[in-house]
Order: sequence, then C-alpha cells, then structure tokens
Amino acid sequence: MKRIAVDMDGVLADCFEQFVRYEYAETGVRKTEKDGLGKTEDETFEHARVYLYQPGFFRGMPVIANSQQVLKKLNDRFEVFIVSAATEFPQSLIEKQEWLNEHFPFITWQQMVFCGSKALIDADVMIDDHFKNLDSFKGRTLLYTQPHNELASTGKHKRVNNWLEIEHLLLNPQMHIDHEIPADFSSAISRYA
Repeated sequence: MKRIAVDMDGVLADCFEQFVRYEYAETGVRKTEKDGLGKTEDETFEHARVYLYQPGFFRGMPVIANSQQVLKKLNDRFEVFIVSAATEFPQSLIEKQEWLNEHFPFITWQQMVFCGSKALIDADVMIDDHFKNLDSFKGRTLLYTQPHNELASTGKHKRVNNWLEIEHLLLNPQMHIDHEIPADFSSAISRYA
C-alpha cells in the first residue's frame, strides 16, 4: 500500500480565508486572494502573527472544498497521514486534533502527525502548499495552490489547484503514485485548469 502525507493548513483547512475573517472582524476590510498573490500571510495580513496565537484560530478554520470526500476515498485505498508542522504554535495542537476529529472522523489519532519539521516524513506522495516542506521530500510532490505560491514556478513539483485534481491524479487507475514510475500528469492538469 502506498503512503500519502497530507498537509493540513492550506490543503485541508482554509487558512487564508481564516486570516481574511479575522482581519475583517478587526478592521472591517475584507481582503481577497488577489491581495495575497505572491505574498506570505505576514505580508498580506498586518496582524497575522497575533491571529495565529488567538484561541480558536485553528479550531475554526473552514474546510477546503471537496477535501473531505476525496481524502476519504484516498484513505480507503492508501495509507494516509495528516502531517502538520504544528509545534511552532503549541496551543494549536489540541485545536487541530479536534478540527480533524470533527471534519475528518475517518482519520484516526494514529494518522495525525504534529511535528516541527517535515524533513523526517517518509511517504510516497506529499501534498503541501509550502516549498520548504516539499523541496526536501524524497517522493512525489503535489504543490497545492494557495495565494502565497500561485505566482511561483513549481520547479520539480506538480501543481494541483483543488481536490478534484488530486482525486483524478491519485485515484485514476491509469495514473501511478509510485515515485519511481514516471506518470504523465498533463492531461489531468489541463482538464481542471
């Protein structure tokens, strides 16, 4: 069975929208994804670091569209682990676990990996929105599009814009997720682009 490592914030949980909501509640200004293109959250939202330490920030994030249904299908077929670099924000640990329990009840506690660095993760596929996590990964990498990475060249990573693309790439019997076997992703990408 193949192992898939799935990031949480920005892949399952809509971190950008949560920043938008917090800033809007504070300032009355609602930013859009266009405002965050090519910028870090710290550059887009003046008080981003403050929001990250507020109780409930991680617990209240919206779920990214189609992630629940597609992740359930992946979990039924593969060995799935949710991998979150959560220890930078220790208060987030319980919030993230509660969030996963609520929105992804088929993910067991044994499938939740909260760490500081993802460099130690050993899997066949990693789905993440940050280059810092994908660049050192030895398996196949899928870069999940978020405003902060949307303008960047993907380099050696395959870009995915939504969970329907992930479903097509990883659950299509004609595709391979074994990183040692080359797979042509161009038809899948163009279908949803």
